[in-house]
Amino acid sequence: MSEMNYSDKIPNNVNLSEDRTLQRALEQWQPNYLKWWSDMGPDDSQGFDVYLRTAISVDPQGWAQFGHVKMPDYRWGIFLNPGDAERKIHFGDHKGEKAWQDVPGEHRANLRRIIVTQGDTEPASVEQQRHLGLTAPSLYDLRNLFQVNVEEGRHLWAMVYLLHKHFGRDGRDEAEGLLERRSGDANNPRILGAFNEATPDWLSFFMFTYFTDRDGKYQLCALAESAFDPLARTTKFMLTEEAHHMFVGESGISRVIQRTAQKMNELKTDDVGKLRAAGVIDLPTLQRYINFHFSVTIDLFGSDESSNAATFYSSGLKGRFEEGKRMDDHVLKGQTYKVIVAKDGQLVEKEVPMLNALNEVLRDDYIKDSVAGVERWNKVLDKAGIALRLRVPHKAFHRNIGALSGVKVSPDGRVVSEAEWNATVGQWLPSTEDRAYIASLMGRVVEPGKFANWIAPPVMGINRQLADFEYVRFN
Repeated sequence: MSEMNYSDKIPNNVNLSEDRTLQRALEQWQPNYLKWWSDMGPDDSQGFDVYLRTAISVDPQGWAQFGHVKMPDYRWGIFLNPGDAERKIHFGDHKGEKAWQDVPGEHRANLRRIIVTQGDTEPASVEQQRHLGLTAPSLYDLRNLFQVNVEEGRHLWAMVYLLHKHFGRDGRDEAEGLLERRSGDANNPRILGAFNEATPDWLSFFMFTYFTDRDGKYQLCALAESAFDPLARTTKFMLTEEAHHMFVGESGISRVIQRTAQKMNELKTDDVGKLRAAGVIDLPTLQRYINFHFSVTIDLFGSDESSNAATFYSSGLKGRFEEGKRMDDHVLKGQTYKVIVAKDGQLVEKEVPMLNALNEVLRDDYIKDSVAGVERWNKVLDKAGIALRLRVPHKAFHRNIGALSGVKVSPDGRVVSEAEWNATVGQWLPSTEDRAYIASLMGRVVEPGKFANWIAPPVMGINRQLADFEYVRFN
């Protein structure tokens, strides 16, 4: 593992210059990437100087530096965590064997599929968010959006490097495909459903970065256990960058709640009409957005019973979240896990083989983490003396994948009739009216230190900057 080399055309710490064929292939891909960024990256922002962090090391103690950069000049590169020559596979049928530095032939197709699916989410989220800069609630938030965008772009580079280096012509073709699909395109959509949803406003963006980027954390943690060492080392460094994305979501929603609570106390009301007239986001609307984004995101974990999940684990391709901390045999044959199914109008638990339920295991780990964050939002309401509580809906609510797909379930976990669903869904999921109201709040605020009426300022600026710091300079 070399130090980060920023003198190369493609910054890297993988000694890229020693593999001239790979270097040439990636340098041919680079202009296509920049063309994609120009066409599908943040709208009307190519000339801005943005206060961005750039990775300069894989040392967690000092891995990034901050400075004003034009986004098309951002140094996207290829960075892997340091390797361990003695690393052993620690789960599945190959447990105890040496980790793989190259792709075993029998696992080639599955590894390529895993890498392409992960890689496809990165440009998709940039495409989903490309217009948001035009309605940013502050320079601070605009900068955070752009930071998320450039890092999703770097995560695409991380996956493309693996495809080019380890998968030959097939990998190069897949890398081109990652630039050709488009979020929401009817003819050539992104691979996963949540990445074809619109992100039309900043409330949706904060929900996406809280819920959907958290799915990214869990998927990356599972891949960081992989027997394929380059994938494990790549995803470990991606996780370092991913933490900020979830911070943007959690703190963004917290600031929305803080502003709403302030207005509720000022006006001494929880009346939705009065709060909307005051230009803030009422709590029932926030709850409906939570219900939507949570339910769409937990579908990303896949079917509750999956032979692919069993294969990926037993083969050593993808572990569980924090695999090394689990007190079992890390092979899981003969073990079971409970999943939920609908039977006779009720939700009931069913025991299934643990290996086939690993999507559900990861989903349940994710749900615990999501609930903990929502409880932190509730502390903002507590502090303001407001009794209402936000919560994540039941995991069977609004599902479109697996055994629960199409079963009508209320947020509190009751199976309901089609008629009740149709009569009540407007109280559970954002309505056209809700979305129109949120859209009406979206006006751009770009004066340093100023914030839109519907969101509170942050407690602290990025890299300890003052509130009125010029995070984005418009040239």
